[in-house]
Amino acid sequence: MPERWTSRIGVFDLETTGIDVAEDRIVTAYVGLLDGAGNVIHEEHWLADPGVDIPEGATNVHGITTEYARANGRPAAEVVAEVTHALRTLLAGGIPVVAYNAAYDFSLLKYEGERHGLAPLDSPAPVIDPLVIDKTLDKYRKGKRTLDVVAAHYAVPLDAAHEASADAIAAGRVALALAERFADRLPEDVLELHTRQIGWAREQAASLTEYFIRIGRIEPSEVVDGAWPVR
Repeated sequence: MPERWTSRIGVFDLETTGIDVAEDRIVTAYVGLLDGAGNVIHEEHWLADPGVDIPEGATNVHGITTEYARANGRPAAEVVAEVTHALRTLLAGGIPVVAYNAAYDFSLLKYEGERHGLAPLDSPAPVIDPLVIDKTLDKYRKGKRTLDVVAAHYAVPLDAAHEASADAIAAGRVALALAERFADRLPEDVLELHTRQIGWAREQAASLTEYFIRIGRIEPSEVVDGAWPVR
């Protein structure tokens, strides 16, 4: 891959109250900047008071309780505004932002922005999603595609999974590993790579829809949403 995008990448991750992008809320957020070797050269952390109770299941994932967030977190509107601004600044500078399963984080951030009357990131670009790329370029590899499993596959350490900074940094390093491993199969231009991922995500959702219908998990009239990077 050309030096021009792998030399500096943004990384982004959220930990939240749940998995519903339209209804759940941000608890912690991280936006960082990595150099071409995967070293962190700038970073920002946030802890929000989401304004709702944090379910026990979510606390078990990221370790933040409702009481801790209320006592130590900042108002959600301020956090959402600052995270959105940080990402907008990176993207405006032509720096790609890496997010693992990007449609989750960017969609939830969009709905949070709308909830607080902020101008949301409707169509962020360029975005790099190691999950979409890995599923496309190593389609038939068996096993899960969770960040911890994929990071291990590409020899990227992930010591504190489900902590926003650790997940974001690991995702960035996986993106760099993918760029090196599949240099001959990825487009040189980062905006072209962004555009291809839109198609790849749509294809993956169509395939998943067929599989879910076949095993009876969803009705034949239902579809898996393949919109990317924002649903």
